[in-house]
Amino acid sequence: MQNKKSKILVTGGIGYIGSHTAVALIEQNYEVIIVDNLSNSHLFILDRIEQISGVRPKYYNMDVCDAVQMDKLFAENSDISGVIHFAAYKAVGESVAEPLKYYHNNLGGLVTLIQSMQKHQVKNLVFSSSCSVYGNATQLPVDENCPLQPAESPYGNTKRICEEILVDTTKTGTINAIALRYFNPIGAHESGLIGELPIGQPSNLIPVITQTAAGLRDMITVFGSDYNTPDGTCIRDYIHVVDIADAHVAAVERMLNNKQLYTYELYNLGTGEGVSVKHAINTFEATTGVKANHQYGPRRDGDVIQIWADCTKSNKELGWKTKLSLADAMISAWKWQQEILKLGL
Repeated sequence: MQNKKSKILVTGGIGYIGSHTAVALIEQNYEVIIVDNLSNSHLFILDRIEQISGVRPKYYNMDVCDAVQMDKLFAENSDISGVIHFAAYKAVGESVAEPLKYYHNNLGGLVTLIQSMQKHQVKNLVFSSSCSVYGNATQLPVDENCPLQPAESPYGNTKRICEEILVDTTKTGTINAIALRYFNPIGAHESGLIGELPIGQPSNLIPVITQTAAGLRDMITVFGSDYNTPDGTCIRDYIHVVDIADAHVAAVERMLNNKQLYTYELYNLGTGEGVSVKHAINTFEATTGVKANHQYGPRRDGDVIQIWADCTKSNKELGWKTKLSLADAMISAWKWQQEILKLGL
């Protein structure tokens, strides 16, 4: 069994998935250290992590691209057992407009982090990857052996290159890595205290739905109504963020319990079900009883038409399965949106 109270460094730990994973780790008795430069997050979320879990993680306001600061952090915390790396830019549309910003941050951050880990002999890394590496997949559902297609966006390409960096680096024997390819994270903690909080214009569907329902936006624009799908809108595999957080705990435990079969492993995180954008909007309205007005617009650059996961491998090897439904996610997301309104954000 892993040593309880092992120290886990969570980069980007005040962000959306990072904060939920910090809570899940603390609930499993891990000691959490968070690094976050607040470029796409808010400091008050640290208070919320403490409010939910009863524990305030040690926090460093720093950039993972800063080698000097990262070395200092590892030197001050010599007993870190593993790292979960979330810190990256993630908006598809922005990456199309500003590709160099994404290549510099997402690739540079991973390289700097691994170099610090090697220097301080920290071997275990869980990497936040994405189903975007599959591009417009040639098979559905998508399993981990599906051939990778050309990325539809610079964001997706950074995730693919990061995975290649991990493949090459793990061959040296200096680190072990597990890459988790998320499909579409949605929802919020059941308490309504933490959730997705995009700064500026949200690019993900659920915040757009909840903001529209809350009257902050006039209308949801559904990008494309003429795709070759049952209702003409894009199809995604929407997975509850709490289920994703639990998968990170499972990956950490696999590493610390020496159950990895290979120095580099990768797993899909999804529900195994494809849901259209239109169906997602309808589900929100049905579960909350609140109207989310929408209209159709032109297709958006970089969008994959349809994708959903085959999660057989993660179910079997990680011992992980999703527990929460699309309806659960919509209810929690709406609860979180109401909390945001109270805060005036």
